[in-house]
Amino acid sequence: MSLITEDPGEQASAGLASGATIDPGVLGHPGLWAHVVDVFKRELIPKIGLGIVVVVIFLMFFGPLITPHSPIAATQYVNVPPSWAHWFGTDASGLDIFSRVIAAPRIDLSIALIATALAVVVGSAIGLFATFAGGPIGELAIRTTDTIQAFPALILAIIVVVLTGHSIDNIILVIAILNMPLYVRLMRSQVLSLRERAFVEAARASGASEFAIAWRQVLPNALAPIVAQVSVTIGWAVLATAGLSFLGAGVLPPTAEWGSMISSGSSEVILGTWWPSVFPGLAMAITVSGFAAVGDGIQTALRREG
Repeated sequence: MSLITEDPGEQASAGLASGATIDPGVLGHPGLWAHVVDVFKRELIPKIGLGIVVVVIFLMFFGPLITPHSPIAATQYVNVPPSWAHWFGTDASGLDIFSRVIAAPRIDLSIALIATALAVVVGSAIGLFATFAGGPIGELAIRTTDTIQAFPALILAIIVVVLTGHSIDNIILVIAILNMPLYVRLMRSQVLSLRERAFVEAARASGASEFAIAWRQVLPNALAPIVAQVSVTIGWAVLATAGLSFLGAGVLPPTAEWGSMISSGSSEVILGTWWPSVFPGLAMAITVSGFAAVGDGIQTALRREG
């Protein structure tokens, strides 16, 4: 028997009785994924971005295993310009820059991915349930995230990392906290636009609890813009990690990390020794641009689906 009935409450009851949700959510629609695939097949920039992301993820797992030299052990050659022996040259400590550049995603991208995952999960959960709950608790949660967002992100990150220590765990936590307000706001805006929609009212009429409605009806339909934002946040997190390291508040040498490499070589650029800073800077810029291009491709697919 068809679940499409004249009475929305009857439709909801039939759907819930069969164990199905009333609406599968935007991410569950085959049309969206068809648009995503089509965008990445037809448009050059998203395709290039996806290729960059794949390469960087490969280096995150295997970069330290394929370096021609040790990324943390000095050679006997100091400040050697790019050559066949050292493709990107060596720095003032005799470290091979090419080896360090391709080993750095192990740290930079790992921090970015974990911090982004925490920000998405915690921020989306706060935005979803705080908006549904309302009242003093919901208002407190929203105002707390607004307060965090009011501070300059990098300055707040430096203060927290300096006070808590330079460990990678602290850097991940700081970057995650700085990105949470974005996902709280994204989820809140989606919930406000969805919670009075017909399929939500149908679930409510069937007797479903507010928690069940939030989890089974609203959340799947609110995820699409959040998924599109994730790629951009990863790129920002890579920049934030490098920025903290550049300022001496992040990952410390001799660990291979793009920001600390740029910082170590920046003082010698004026003397003509440009390669210790330029190559890690280019690697970071290409990586961030790749993630931004992927996010833009997903946004384009969402606009077509909409």
